[in-house]
Amino acid sequence: MSRNHISMRKTREILRLRFDCKCSHEIIAKSIGIGSTTVGDCLNRAKKADLKWPLPEDLTDEQLEILLYPS
Repeated sequence: MSRNHISMRKTREILRLRFDCKCSHEIIAKSIGIGSTTVGDCLNRAKKADLKWPLPEDLTDEQLEILLYPS
């Protein structure tokens, strides 16, 4: 499967840094080595998917990807 988006590991880290640590888009981007636009896109997708933090413990990476990147 070839998609142009970040890994779910990075996605979880974006959400953690934003909601646990209250980091800005720029700080998150520098911390993970991605662009701040990508951080904003990820957070917008999470908002559209109505994701709450912390994520449910039983939410798999595959389920998270489907929520954030529906076909």
